[in-house]
Amino acid sequence: MKAYVVEKYKKNGALRLVDLPDPQVQNADILVRVHATSVNPLDSKLRDGAFKIFLPYRPPFVLGHDVAGTVIKVGPGVSRFKVGDEIYARPRDHRIGTFADLIAIHEGDAALKPSTLTMEDASSIPLVALTAWQALVDVAKVKPGQKVFIQAGSGGVGTIAIQLAKHLGATVATTTSAKNAALAKSLGADVVIDYKSQDFEKVLSGYDVVLNSQDPKMLAKSLNILKRGGQLVSISGPPDPTFAKALGLNPLLKLVVRLLSRSVRSKAKSLGVHYSFLFMRADGRQLGQIAGLIDSGAIRPVVDGIFPFNQTPEALAYVETGRAKGKVVIARS
Repeated sequence: MKAYVVEKYKKNGALRLVDLPDPQVQNADILVRVHATSVNPLDSKLRDGAFKIFLPYRPPFVLGHDVAGTVIKVGPGVSRFKVGDEIYARPRDHRIGTFADLIAIHEGDAALKPSTLTMEDASSIPLVALTAWQALVDVAKVKPGQKVFIQAGSGGVGTIAIQLAKHLGATVATTTSAKNAALAKSLGADVVIDYKSQDFEKVLSGYDVVLNSQDPKMLAKSLNILKRGGQLVSISGPPDPTFAKALGLNPLLKLVVRLLSRSVRSKAKSLGVHYSFLFMRADGRQLGQIAGLIDSGAIRPVVDGIFPFNQTPEALAYVETGRAKGKVVIARS
């Protein structure tokens, strides 16, 4: 099969198109022919080596965290899928590799594709929707009537998180550029702040939940807009001790993580608010629930553009510019 691989950790390193053996199908795996995939900032960070201490891959490895495709083979222990099923998935860590013709996925990571979506649109959903779901439903437990601040409302996670928060009954504020304000409002944002001309810290106060995806400066400012007892969930760091424990890191790395997040955890405690770091996990059951929301019209994908497979490196480079609205998709012919 054809696949794009990272040959070595290198910032802005090139992907190389290579021929690889077809994936081996384990007992609980489904073999999926990739019809479409999408690009996430996580792909760039893995290629650059930003997570190699916590999430090591041995080069060469295939990038890609989202997939929509057709099941062409099932392992003997598979019970949820059959050959011919159209699925979408975010393969679990250490089993990624959707920038390829084929991928073997544990059946627990996949769900039937939303029936109302094309393969291209479906491939834009898994990682960002799981991130939004786990942040807002699992961690923050957003309730009707709460106020939720979602940073970067026109980004991949932001476009889905706004819609999910509105579905959960929240009042939603977000930041974006003036040219993307109409998009944010169309997704359900009640308060749209132009990050270039407004300071959200001076506009917002008394919020119940913040979904942080920006830099440490924005994180610190976001803590200040929470009411006492509020919750900040960060998907951009710093990692916290709970994350280190969940990954089973050794004592030295646990200490490093504790030190990395000590300042923000201390500030959160002084303000009477809660800080959590989220590194989303694969979950086919949750994708099934998300598919239901999509098919009911509660959530819709936002796709900036579609690149052909032979322009996978260009798709990755475009996402790295930070100009994409929603997701960038790679489609197979």
